[in-house]
Order: sequence, then C-alpha cells, then structure tokens
Amino acid sequence: MLRGLARAAARRPGALWTRGSGSGPGVLAHVVDLRSDTVTKPGPAMRRAMAEAVVGDDDYGEDPTVRELQEKAAKLLGVDRTLFVPTNTMANLISVMCHCQRRGSQILLGQECHLHVYEQGGVAQIAGVHSHPLPDLPHGTLDLAELERVVTRGLGSPYHPVCELICLENTHSSSGGRVLPIDYLRQVHLLARSYGARVHLDGARLMNAAVALHVPPARIVEHCDSVSLCFSKGLGAPVGALVGGPKDFIEEAWRLRKALGGGMRQAGVLAAAALVGLADFEEVLPMDHQNAQRFARGFQELASPICSVDLAAVETNMVMVRVDGPPPEELCRRLQAVSAEEVAQTGHAVRVLLFPWTERSVRAVWHRDVSAQDTELVLKKWGFVLRQLGP
Repeated sequence: MLRGLARAAARRPGALWTRGSGSGPGVLAHVVDLRSDTVTKPGPAMRRAMAEAVVGDDDYGEDPTVRELQEKAAKLLGVDRTLFVPTNTMANLISVMCHCQRRGSQILLGQECHLHVYEQGGVAQIAGVHSHPLPDLPHGTLDLAELERVVTRGLGSPYHPVCELICLENTHSSSGGRVLPIDYLRQVHLLARSYGARVHLDGARLMNAAVALHVPPARIVEHCDSVSLCFSKGLGAPVGALVGGPKDFIEEAWRLRKALGGGMRQAGVLAAAALVGLADFEEVLPMDHQNAQRFARGFQELASPICSVDLAAVETNMVMVRVDGPPPEELCRRLQAVSAEEVAQTGHAVRVLLFPWTERSVRAVWHRDVSAQDTELVLKKWGFVLRQLGP
C-alpha cells in the first residue's frame, strides 16, 4: 500500500504563487524555492499515510509503524538495527555519544562538514567530546595521510586526546552534494580499525549518494560502524531521522535518545511519512539529480562572465554557482524580486529563493517540489538577472 501511495506522491505541483516584490508589486509571481531540500511539503499520499497510521507508544517500543520503519530501514542499510529519532542532528549526537563514552575523547571530521559547523558544537556542549577539524578536499574527502597522522598522535601520549571516532558526511553538503567514493570509505574504515577508532557516517543525504553511485545504500554503509539518515530532506517527510548500527549500539542509542528528550509516544504518524519517502526514493531522487544537471548545463550555455558552474562537480541534487561579480546577497535579492520588465522580456514572473553560501558562491538545491518546468523557469530568471547586471 505504501509503495502505491509513494508513486502517487512522486511528482506534484509544489511551487507557490505569490504577489511579487520589486518594481511591479502587483505581478503574480511563481515561486521556486531552491534554498534547501528541507523545504519540501508532504503531498496528499504522504498526508493520507500519516492520517491512517496505526500507532502505539513508541517510548515503550509499542508503535507498530515505527517498528516497521526501523525494520525496513535496517534491511535497506544492511545494519542490525535502527532507531527512529526526531532529527538528524540528534542522530549524529547520539552516535558520537555512543562511540565516545570517555569525556575528552577526540573525533576527527572535516572543517566544513555539517556536524562541525551547523550543529551548535553539541558534541562538546553535551557529550564532552573534543572535535579536531581537518581541511576538506574539494570532493568532500579528507587527506588520508593527514588523517592517519592525527589519529596516531594521541596513541600512548599523555598530552594529546585519544581519537575514538572519525566522522564522514555523504553526500557532502558544503562541497555541493559531492559523493564520497566507496573505495575512499573503505580506506578510511581500514585506517580507523588499524588504530582502534571507529567511523560514523552522517548520511543525511545517503540515499542521494546511493542513487548517484547506482548501488544499494548498504553497499555504502558497510564501510561504517554507525550511520544516520534524514527523512526530512530529499525523502520529503516533514520530520524524522534514524540511527543505524549493531544491536548493542542501538540499545545504548535508545537510552541516549531518552536522555536528550527524543523519546516519542504515538510517533507512527511521523514514521508513516518516512515509510512513504523510503518507498519512492529510487523514483524521485534521480529526477532531482537530472534537474540539477539540466540547470547546470543550461547555466553553462548562458556563458556569463559574472557567474559560472563546474558541471563535473554536479553529482547529486546541488549546484554551486561561483560568483565573480556582485555580492551573492545582491544576486539572491535580484533573483527573488519580480518586475513588469521581467514579464515583458521573458513572459514570466518568477521568484527564485536562494541563500548565499560563501562570499563567492550561491548554492541551489533541487528536490521533489521542483519540476523540470520549474528548472527551465529558474534558468530564464538567471538569464534575465545576469543581463541586467551586464558584463
């Protein structure tokens, strides 16, 4: 039943219509939101699954829909067990706390990875764990020689913290959705095991990586000791994530979820949405990737001296636009505004919502609420804005 609901939800009109801003405030504008894949909204099939979910008390382990989700996810990821939690930030924190039970333990991770930059330093605040950030290479990987040097530095030393865990992110969001190669994952895992450390994979967008590599998710996870997976990004659910790993690891994760306030009651309402997202990811995510590629190719054809895209770096649902002209904030403001001039030149009034990513880049993220037609409108909008800015 859930697979049938997923097919019905796979594509739907998701963009909004609003009154425009700018020099033509009366223009009705079509909104395309590319800020993140977290902005997706549950469609009718997902809402119906939520409304009809059979529920129980998940804090007692009695919610049948949560149990179904956890069992299906464990099989998909190739792990002993999984645990449903409210957010991927909590999933990552629980994983670090399970692996690093001595205060002052060290984790190694990329300096631009989500766990280090966007999760409020929770591993230090709450877990008492020391993070040692390493430079990210362009692909989102870490230099293996440097990784080994830092891992071994604390062995037998009374001065340095002992590395207990290496954290990787796949796909790597700050690198533009790059996919970590499986052979790289294998090498990191072998290195970690050689020195008594373990590997946690922040798999918030793990399914995007699996689709891009044309492999089952379990093929990626086999090179990790634990994994997190987010349901509220490309999978389209309104909330939820999970932690996966061995049986004893998940038993400890259950205790920590309770300590962090993540114990839920009739959570089957949320798990039902996640099940729909899992059922349709092999259909939906390839279309998101194709739309990102479509945009990147079209952007190259604009041949702008102000902005550029590296087509080879577009591996999943994200596109990083390099900005060599005005500040990215100015570009985002212009892309969001609409005017009568735009309608006259393009025949459309489109508001494109984006965030500046760095001082010289803007990141666009495709998701199930953005269609191929929306992508063409976004390209026309970029063309209009770039012509306004001139060479």
